[in-house]
Order: sequence, then structure tokens, then C-alpha cells
Amino acid sequence: WFTSWERRRNEIKAAVEKYETGPKPDCHDCTITANYVPPASATANGTLTVDVTRNGKTLTLTSGVFIPQGMGSGPFPALIPMEIQFCFSFGGPPICFGPPSQPDYGSLPASVFTGLPVATVGYVSTQVTAYNFSSPSDHTKDPFYQLYPEYCEGICTGTSNQGEYAAWSWGVSRIIDGMEIATHQSVNPLPIDMKHLAVTGCSFAGKMALYAGAFDERIALTIAQENGGGGAPSWRVSHDIEAQGTVEDVDDTNYDWFSQQMQQFAGDNVYKLPFDQHELMAMVAPRALLETGNASQYWLSNGSNYVSARATKRIYNTLGIGDRFGFFIDGSHAHCATLPIENAPLTAFIDKFLLGQATVNSDVEVYPTPANAGNPITVAGGAYAYDFPTMNYRRWT
Repeated sequence: WFTSWERRRNEIKAAVEKYETGPKPDCHDCTITANYVPPASATANGTLTVDVTRNGKTLTLTSGVFIPQGMGSGPFPALIPMEIQFCFSFGGPPICFGPPSQPDYGSLPASVFTGLPVATVGYVSTQVTAYNFSSPSDHTKDPFYQLYPEYCEGICTGTSNQGEYAAWSWGVSRIIDGMEIATHQSVNPLPIDMKHLAVTGCSFAGKMALYAGAFDERIALTIAQENGGGGAPSWRVSHDIEAQGTVEDVDDTNYDWFSQQMQQFAGDNVYKLPFDQHELMAMVAPRALLETGNASQYWLSNGSNYVSARATKRIYNTLGIGDRFGFFIDGSHAHCATLPIENAPLTAFIDKFLLGQATVNSDVEVYPTPANAGNPITVAGGAYAYDFPTMNYRRWT
């Protein structure tokens, strides 16, 4: 199975790059240097600096690093959260927000990590290419597109041939390159276990985490929260079961994020798309993936998420590794928030795939029911969009 899957995975990867994200370059023609500076005190954080040089230009990634204290000298498994930094100007000096201080667990509850020997290494995605509220936007001066002027997204000379998810996942890979270099520096090496890395993010950053985990096989665990269209939910299922404009679909997404060539699959042409998002999720296999949804946020297309998750589960089951994929679709909370009932499955995946506790039960298949683990789930108007227990997902899988 795995020999065949290696080939099939590469076929899916080629299709995703051709029709959805544009190419993610492999950096074979880059020069990469990295340096880790440990924290100055037990209450401070370290800094990882990664310089990537190509085409006469240098892109710099700066990560805050949290190293667990009082838990030995490592090496420690590490979580890489997808971070973002916004700057606004109202006629005066720019006002900037983020990235958050370390430890940063993204939108995951910090209580899940209490007492665990897990490090965090931040990834500031805006150091690669900017997040803009309007689409399309001009990104030609962004650091990534200075290194790779042959690619363009949004507004640029010629036709956009790449989206930010290709660039952002490239950046995650460069952070991992830098971490690897820093673990071997002669003085104060970075005490990270490179065999046990995880990525996480929510909403658009949940998609970012999913593409990072799908494209880089060094990532042992991917946790993609409430990621919406272009993440877990199937493009074709969303188009089939949702009214136009109610969820994020090929017609209604950010085309800074995705390459322009995906627009040819708008409307009923979505059925001609030669892959769908369950195959993107399956690219993570045989590594671990936990993805979540939120039925209180209709635009996330949770019915489509459920169908896609069931299809992904079949792929993992076929490979004999069904315990490495889980989905958790709940509700009754704000976007990117969590309820206490989510802590147990998160802990299971962290314990098993970051900390190596092989006997942990990671069978996670949670979807909305009228009384989901004692927490009734509501959506707009107080009614379900779908009756998940009777939904005919087999029609698609």
C-alpha cells in the first residue's frame, strides 16, 4: 500500500500545485543560514533567526522560541503555530499587532499543554507575504516575491500563477530547515526533537497549517482548526449542498490565497476539478492529522467538512492507519474558540504523535448531534443545517 501511496500522493501534490495553489518551490537554489539565541533567563524566550537568500535577495524569518523549564534538557517536541502580524496607519506612524509572545499555542487551549514537555517555535507568516483584507492585492514587494519574481499572486504583471498558501507553506519549510541547522550549532544548540514537530492554526491559518502539513513530510502532527473552504471542506460538495454565497467556495474565496487558475472551476465547473480537499488532507498520510469544524459558523460549510472527513478517514483506514486521522465538528462557541469537550481528543493526538505514547486511543470522530457529549449545538436560528447522523456521506465516498 505505501509504495503505491507514495506515487499517488505525489500525483495529488502535482494536481494541487497546478490547479489550486501554484507551485511551492523546493529551495534547491537557496542559501539558508540560521542561528538560535537561548533565553537570557528562565522566564524569557529564545530567538531563532533564519535567513534565506536567493536571486540576490534575502528573506529573514524571526521566531520566538519557548523551551519548557524544569523538564530536563531536551530535545523537546515542538509546536509551530501559524502567527500573523498586522500593521495599520491612520496618517501617523504604523500601529502593529502581534506576533504573540511565547509560549504560543495558536487557538489551542493552553491548558492542554500544561505540564507537557512541548516547546513552541513561532512562524510569522507576514514575514513571507502579507495578509491583505482586500483581494486581489499587490504582493510584488513582499519578501517571498522578491526572492521569486517568476511567481505572482493577486495584482501583478501578467497572470497570477501562485497563491499565498504555496508561499506560506514554503515559509514553514524554511523555519524547519532553520531549526534543523540550529540543532547542530556548536554553541547553545536548539534543543528540539526534529522527529516530533506539529503545526497548528485556525480559520485562514488553519488552511495554512493544513497545506504546510500536507506538503512537508517532516511534520509529524497537523492540527487544522475551523479552516473552511480551501481547507477540509470539499469544493464540489459545498457547491452541491449550499446556496451560492453562503459558504466559502471556489466562487467566493480570496484569490490572493489561491492561484488564479482555480477560477476556471467556478460554478458547475467545480465537478471538473481533478482532485478535492479530502485528497489534500490525505497527503498528510501516513502522518497524523486532526481537523475541526464549528457548526455554529455556517460559512465554514460543516456539512461538506463532514463528507470530506469521512472520505479522508477511508483513505487512512485503507492504509491501515485510521488512528492517525481524526475530525471534531462541534458548535456553540465563537470562531476559533474551543469547548472543554475538545480537550480530550487534542490531548490524545498530542500525547500519541508528539510525545510518542503509542497506547493512547486517538479514535476521534465527533460530529453534531442533538446533545453532543452533553453540550447541545446550535447554529443560526437555533436549528441544524444538517442532520449529521443521517447524512448520506457515502453518496460521495
